Amino acid sequence: MLAAQLPPWQSHPDVLLLVALIVAGYAIALARLGPRLAPPGVPPASRFQVTCFGFGTSALLVVSHWPVHDVAEGYLYSVHMVQHLTYAMVVAPLFLLGTPAWLARWILRPRALFATVRFLSRFLPALIVFNLVIVVTHWPAFVDLTLRSALAHFLAHTVIVLSALIVWMPVLSPLPEIPRLTPIVRMGYLFLQSVVPTIPATFLVYGSHPLYRRYESLPKLWGISALTDQRIAGLIMKIGAGLLLWALIAVIFFRWAAAEEHRNRPGPALRDLDRELNELGLRA
Repeated sequence: MLAAQLPPWQSHPDVLLLVALIVAGYAIALARLGPRLAPPGVPPASRFQVTCFGFGTSALLVVSHWPVHDVAEGYLYSVHMVQHLTYAMVVAPLFLLGTPAWLARWILRPRALFATVRFLSRFLPALIVFNLVIVVTHWPAFVDLTLRSALAHFLAHTVIVLSALIVWMPVLSPLPEIPRLTPIVRMGYLFLQSVVPTIPATFLVYGSHPLYRRYESLPKLWGISALTDQRIAGLIMKIGAGLLLWALIAVIFFRWAAAEEHRNRPGPALRDLDRELNELGLRA
């Protein structure tokens, strides 16, 4: 029933071409550059990296093509929110996890580009980048502009993905030259990243009238009003992004706790000595 009310199927050749170019570029880089730039005896990319990159491009295709793209652009802001969160919280981190260090180093080989990325990938600049992009991309005038202009729409999505790559660098950087934050600092960084989106989300959830005039004038899908759609978008922004970031914080914490426990555990020789002293009654 819900599927029957979706907009008619429509192909988006520009999206298909972009995804095809990304996949082809990755494959060519592994085949041509990998043997020269990868460390000796190491494959150009691990199975895990290729899998992550594949899932990243798949997610990019799903949310950029029919029906997600069409519903997001022509009917529901809540689906638009899902689209943006997928770019920032799924596509970008998977791309980083799928990029070998040698490939990241090759991409950032211009000195100015490397210096810029290294600076922006620090704790405070990355935090500012994320907050700035969140504010700008959800500003009503900007949202209305992206719905009226295909170029502005494409540029907005490009900025979201590129800024998300910067935001995730302190957590998932593939380069030792741009090191990841320590586990404790990483958890604090992700906590702050999870707090900030709740501010615009609150305005969306508790607003008494629609903030986005363009969506107010668009056709209604599934009987969802513009105000209800806006509130759903706010909940998605607040709960969806928060749950993902808090889940990652939990993973980092448990890994850090396990590593600390393993590091503080007495070695075999020390345990044997302790047991022998106990058997001889030489320990208090």
